[in-house]
Amino acid sequence: MTEEITLVKPKEIVIPGQEIAQGMGFIPSGGVYREGDKIISNVIGISTVNGRVVRVIPLSGKYLPKSGDTVIGKVIDMNIANWFIDIGCANDAALNIRETPEFIELGTDLSQFFNFGEYLVAKIAKVTRNTIDLSVKGPGLRKLPTSKMVRINPSKVPRVIGKEGSMISLIKDKTKCRIMVGQNGFASIQGEPLDEIKAAEAIKYIEANSHKEGLTEEVSKYLDSLYKGEKK
Repeated sequence: MTEEITLVKPKEIVIPGQEIAQGMGFIPSGGVYREGDKIISNVIGISTVNGRVVRVIPLSGKYLPKSGDTVIGKVIDMNIANWFIDIGCANDAALNIRETPEFIELGTDLSQFFNFGEYLVAKIAKVTRNTIDLSVKGPGLRKLPTSKMVRINPSKVPRVIGKEGSMISLIKDKTKCRIMVGQNGFASIQGEPLDEIKAAEAIKYIEANSHKEGLTEEVSKYLDSLYKGEKK
């Protein structure tokens, strides 16, 4: 029986084809695959081993939609029964009138609910080969008010949110902004105009420095420097 061992350090940058762990007790998750008793990376990214679960967080790449993900998207088209939403994928997503909290009669002017150019928070209900179905049935799923929108690499979203929401809470506390981050890399920031800019700069700072240890403290100091000389 093969000994169960990890072959990389925590948060080590790995490349496609690199062996991450050995042993059938490990469970491959995102960014890796199993080959016999080996778990191998299929992306360039940061290795993580959480208990028995092995994954690699990609350093770059497009968003790959999954059922259950919370995403932010922009209304780009509509027909008699659907809105079509840009969520940053090769295929646009569709929100059917049956996936809204209220009853909408067929033939109603859908722009009364979600209009062209507006953003919304939705849940991915189903993903097939060529379609992505959304739903806005559920807590927090709604049209977003006018806000500053920032786009980041979807692979950096976990770092922007932080462990148990610690990083995004830090930004909210220091900027007094309301911030929503979709798993597809869209972020909505609502607050005073100058505070929105500082929150956006902090998010982009995290994206650029996501590989660093001690990033929360570094971001706190970075935000303090942005507010230097101002009362907050």
